[in-house]
Amino acid sequence: METLALILAGAAAGTLAGLLGVGGGALIVPVLAFFFEAHGVDADVVMQASLGTSLATIVFTAISSIKAHHSRRAIRWSAFWQLTPGIAVGAMIGAVIAHLLPGKALKIMFAVFALFIAAQMARGMAVRSHRPLPSTPWMVAAGGVIGILSSLFGIGGGSISVPFLTWFSVPAVEAIATASAIGLPIAVFGTLSYVVAGWNTAGLPPGSIGYVVLPPFLGIVVASTVFAPLGARLAHRLSQTVLQRIFAVFLLVMALRLLFG
Repeated sequence: METLALILAGAAAGTLAGLLGVGGGALIVPVLAFFFEAHGVDADVVMQASLGTSLATIVFTAISSIKAHHSRRAIRWSAFWQLTPGIAVGAMIGAVIAHLLPGKALKIMFAVFALFIAAQMARGMAVRSHRPLPSTPWMVAAGGVIGILSSLFGIGGGSISVPFLTWFSVPAVEAIATASAIGLPIAVFGTLSYVVAGWNTAGLPPGSIGYVVLPPFLGIVVASTVFAPLGARLAHRLSQTVLQRIFAVFLLVMALRLLFG
């Protein structure tokens, strides 16, 4: 049943990655946290292992999603390259912060952040404005903020970058596609940083490379990679409002369980 839960979480995360531009980490992290707690993993490293493993799965989800969106020429590659330098540095900083924080504090921070994302999703996609994208230095700075928060909370960054891009006149479909691409450098630099930060850390389960735990990682990756193209296809065909609100309810339940469970 636990393996099935991981596979289903991967399938849902892959679909959401393509559909909403999110890496699925907001869904995967609490599932992994419950999984690790059920297996008696040291409470001091449960959240760090969940975050590192989540980011590692997003590497493959993002690649699959990028292929699907790029084939429809929906990715704003100019915005991607402007954001990426800041994202790379920010993702490394976020992993270091997560390593230094106590597990309980990290759990509370993630739960509060999940509640914020839930409220954002329930409200719907940000309204498109007529502002042009900022200049390159401001885009690099924005990438740094996106990278820190995304790595700190084990997410692909779509919940932050999609509203950011739509606020600056990028159409919703292109914002989602670009957010999917942004998830790749977040996941790559974040994963490497979690591996280094967690190297030789006590209390991690067998099969761990730093804070990346391989057995659940593999189960999630298989399902998420298969389902990411489905989400990308749906993003170009369906209204996202209902699915966003379903995702918001799920996040609300997961966040409350992390806070009070």
